[in-house]
Amino acid sequence: MESLEQIKVRAEGALGAQAAGLCSAAMMESVEQIKTHIEAAVPDAKVDIVQNGGPSQQHSLLLDNEHAVAIARFLRVDPALCLDFCSNVTGVDWLDRVVKKTTKVKKLVDGQEKEIVETTEEKIPGYLEAVYHLYSITHKHGPVVIRMRTGDRAAGARLPSLTPVWRSAEFQEREIFDLYGIRFDGHPDLRRILMWDEFEDHPMRKDYVQPDDFEWEPTPHDDVLARAKQHYAPRPEVDGAEKITASQS
Repeated sequence: MESLEQIKVRAEGALGAQAAGLCSAAMMESVEQIKTHIEAAVPDAKVDIVQNGGPSQQHSLLLDNEHAVAIARFLRVDPALCLDFCSNVTGVDWLDRVVKKTTKVKKLVDGQEKEIVETTEEKIPGYLEAVYHLYSITHKHGPVVIRMRTGDRAAGARLPSLTPVWRSAEFQEREIFDLYGIRFDGHPDLRRILMWDEFEDHPMRKDYVQPDDFEWEPTPHDDVLARAKQHYAPRPEVDGAEKITASQS
């Protein structure tokens, strides 16, 4: 059995290793630096920084679809990043939306130049996204968040699969295909994973209309049962039974 002194030394060593890991995570490159390295390593690649205004301030990198696989390979094998683990992949559905922007401009007002605020509206067509959270098990840092966007929300929207780079993305890309309808080119086994093969549409789309007949619901209950009853065939009249009862009396 270890002595108290030996236990103390081992605990101090573990704390030192933990502190070293925290220092390694804190020294991870910023998204701006990672963007610069990607553009240097992958010719013609286009990478944009997507700002996150929330409390997390977890900004992400938007990859162009043509070079996404090459960029992903760089992120995995680059010695400084070594993003060897994809922990999570999720889909996002963006409907058509109007974004208001305010800008300050100088204009002549009553013969005097004044700075005024102008508001403009920009219509942004809808699209779908796949968002990947990447970590380095080797360096114990992360996450680095990358994303890809489809051209629109039409049926058959496509993105390149990153499963050949991170095998852990396989089931999660299947889930996005199932629920959002994004087809991942290069995926080794793209098929539904939650809904049955005959199911139509994609339930996580924001404009998905939930059916009210629930023909596949084996045990409808509560509000589901109330909607399902509207589609049940009416029960046959019991006139015949009433006539029998009347004749017997």
